[in-house]
Amino acid sequence: MKNICLSGVFLLLFVSSYAQQKQVVAQKLDYKPNLKVAGASEAGIKRIDSLMQSFVDQKKVSSVVGFVAKNGKVVYNKAFGFKDLENKVPASVNDYYILFSQTKAITTVAFMTLVEKGLIFINDPVSKYFPEISDQLVTAVNDDGTFKTRPVAQPITFAHLMSHSSGISAGLAGKIRQADMQKQKDAAAAPGPGQRTGGAGTARYLKDDMTVLAKYPLGFEPGSDWSYHISTNMLAYMIERISGKTLREYVKSSVLDPLGMTETDWYYAPSARNRFVKAYSAVDGKLVPESNKYSETTISTDQTYAEGAIGLNGPIGDYAKFCQMLLNKGAYNGHRILKPETIDLMTKVNRLPATNSGGKGFQFGLGFELYNAEKKPVPAVSNTAFAWGGLYGTEYIIDPENNMIALFYLNMPRHEPLYPLFLGKAYQLFK
Repeated sequence: MKNICLSGVFLLLFVSSYAQQKQVVAQKLDYKPNLKVAGASEAGIKRIDSLMQSFVDQKKVSSVVGFVAKNGKVVYNKAFGFKDLENKVPASVNDYYILFSQTKAITTVAFMTLVEKGLIFINDPVSKYFPEISDQLVTAVNDDGTFKTRPVAQPITFAHLMSHSSGISAGLAGKIRQADMQKQKDAAAAPGPGQRTGGAGTARYLKDDMTVLAKYPLGFEPGSDWSYHISTNMLAYMIERISGKTLREYVKSSVLDPLGMTETDWYYAPSARNRFVKAYSAVDGKLVPESNKYSETTISTDQTYAEGAIGLNGPIGDYAKFCQMLLNKGAYNGHRILKPETIDLMTKVNRLPATNSGGKGFQFGLGFELYNAEKKPVPAVSNTAFAWGGLYGTEYIIDPENNMIALFYLNMPRHEPLYPLFLGKAYQLFK
């Protein structure tokens, strides 16, 4: 009787495991849906086409790519304009874009895989794993550049790093660090490869920059305000210390490779050079060429430096897989990256005080801005949506209530706020 009961238990566990695996395997984007079945209209598609082409015709963009999927079905995936204006090379959905801060969400998800492994907790003090990190708050800066400090009321936690509320390099502390960095840059040789904001630009490893950063005091009490960017670099270094792998190795093995994001990376072989969209800005009704240093510095065969805050690049379709994984509550391509409850923890709990430097209604979870009734890009966006973007005009949104993702890519330092126009039309596809 005992053996029969145990057999039943094992059978139940096997069936449960098989059902879960079957569910996970099903979570892939369908690129060839019937529009009617997907709930979209041809008229809605044409409205987006017309809008995107108008951006090109009015010289507001050099190239632009839009992507929309609902219920796992891709209903829009088109490129307009030219990846190379001078040589009239048409844009395509397979072009590589500089993602800048879209790197942050991927770094944060990678860190949360360490949390799920039980190696760390989000409310652990960072000093538990990196004793050198500052526990001092700057209170005043003297005329000679020296400064006064006092101990912080509470230490920086990993939740603070993921919500940009750590106080690292904020306020007066940021000004002190920026002044020192400028002196280092003025005295340094040419910067190393890759996209860098961690330090002077010459370090071969992220560790070198973060060790220096840890010596500076904090600009505000951890958890008391929002100061964007550098905290994710410290989070990335913690990934390296805790996992024992480089950031690039760990992100690839824990996130990019399982999702099938084979073209998203910090660095590329020389053959990838022509995959990148050239940079332009919209100035007084004209498109002006910009420096392509951010794409050029990704071409390297000696890759030792990678940041967690910026540096990833790739095509829109690759990042859409990441967005769909988040919409799927952590699963995609036959792999579970995170548990559903972890996704909820990251995207449903605001980590900032009601009044913060992000502005009126600004909320942030762990790695993502959280939209709400007070602040959202267009009215159709639900209060469950979360999102972020990158410096050169890449944007994305994950909207669980509408079971929808949308992405919009530019490669322009200066441009009009065009994303809300696209997003409004994207939601109208399903009316």
